[in-house]
Amino acid sequence: MEQFISVWRSLGLRRQVIVSVATLMMFAAVIALGKFATRPSMALLYSGLDAKQSGEVLAALEQNSAAYDVRGAAIYVDAARRDELRMSLAAGGLPSNSGSGYEILDTLSGFGTTSQMFDAAYLRAREGELARTIMALPVVRKARVHIADTAARGLRAMSRASASVVVTTSAPLSASQARALRYLVASAVPGMAPQEVSVIDSETGLIEDASATAAASEDQRGEALRRNVARLIEARVGLGNAVVEVAVETVTEREAITERKLDPEGRVAISTDTQESANTSSDSAGGAVTVASNLPTGDGSGSDSNAQSSNSESRERTNFEVSETTRELVRAPGAIRRLTVAVLVDGVADPAKPEVKAPRGDEELAALRELVAAAVGFDEKRGDVITVKSMDFDPALPGDVAAGGFALADLSIDIMTVIQIAVLAIVSLILGLFVLRPILLSRPQSRPLLAAPAPGAALTGTIEDDGPTATPPALAAARNAGPGPAATETPADPVARLRQLISERQDETVEILRGWIEEPGEKTA
Repeated sequence: MEQFISVWRSLGLRRQVIVSVATLMMFAAVIALGKFATRPSMALLYSGLDAKQSGEVLAALEQNSAAYDVRGAAIYVDAARRDELRMSLAAGGLPSNSGSGYEILDTLSGFGTTSQMFDAAYLRAREGELARTIMALPVVRKARVHIADTAARGLRAMSRASASVVVTTSAPLSASQARALRYLVASAVPGMAPQEVSVIDSETGLIEDASATAAASEDQRGEALRRNVARLIEARVGLGNAVVEVAVETVTEREAITERKLDPEGRVAISTDTQESANTSSDSAGGAVTVASNLPTGDGSGSDSNAQSSNSESRERTNFEVSETTRELVRAPGAIRRLTVAVLVDGVADPAKPEVKAPRGDEELAALRELVAAAVGFDEKRGDVITVKSMDFDPALPGDVAAGGFALADLSIDIMTVIQIAVLAIVSLILGLFVLRPILLSRPQSRPLLAAPAPGAALTGTIEDDGPTATPPALAAARNAGPGPAATETPADPVARLRQLISERQDETVEILRGWIEEPGEKTA
């Protein structure tokens, strides 16, 4: 402690200030480093809440004496207590939903409530319930539903039902998810078609409506086929010994074909009309006119003739309906136009030399090709192509690197915390090594001590005053004599130096004291 005080006193004012500031900075860095090292790991509790919901959640956390950290619109808590806090907040109804559901109807009373007020409240309640259902999806953070009021009033007839959905998501909605939301809203509103529901994502904007009967996209269908083929091939060649790639070319245009066919052999009688007619006539007239017929007594006076005729007719009309076939064919986009499959399998290792691999046999490759063709629905007329090859794999596959990185991905490491700790550690090391250590190890300029005189030198007991820079003869002689007992380290205190000098130079000290004692007697004599 005395040595530290002496070193501190020997430092100048400027060095004392530097040492004090550096010491305070080093202690602050060490305290901050300890704080960061002992701070609990924070995990996300809730994010995307509005101001009211966030205030309620923070008030509940303070009541539970839980440490929290607010980072923008996200609330972080201790990772060890996150699940516990979520359960306790959920038991208290937090975070509360911003939209109201059917509980709005509980506030309506029978007195003073008109039919228009009830219809408006019921519409709001339905919108709130749909928003709650949509927010239950993991990817959706916020949701608003607006349903058009289609009630007929006055001269306005009932219009077509429509609705719109606005969502804020953690990831962009896919076409299938948007289609699911359309069917959800359309099923909850009577008379509404899914095509009349607009879905708007806050990140990507309006999500276009895809046809309900359209097949999946090329990438999705190709990925599904690739997984099926890879699972089938790896069951034979082993996991990781096969690489499968599938390219699907689909039809993108829409086509409508109407066909009408008449079959004359397939006629059918639908009606029959029969008409019959008969006609009979008779004629009674005299014979031929002669001279005798003109005489009163002639021969022609009593001869008469009678003529008769009859006619009958029958008509029948049958109406036939010719067989007719009308067919309308609509081809929507999504049908497979062409399919290409490429399969690469690893070779077979030689039992004698595992590092040497031989290609697989043609029979095995042909069997694998048949399996792939059956799995993907191969159609040669469509122009499908399947290629199966056996080649040696490179031992350094990207999958190995990915597998090694997967283990590191499981570790929950906060990169910012690690960077902060590293920076504080470096600052502390710099302060300790390059600031404090050189200052503390620096030695003050001490006054030269009087060394013993050289052998044969006379001791007079006086110190010559040759000026502030003069070197005493005894000290010069000691320097010339080389290192000795006087060259040892001496304390900074003058009294302590004198004691050390007396202990090291006892004989010389006795001579000096004896000279001081005898000097007055010699003068008096």
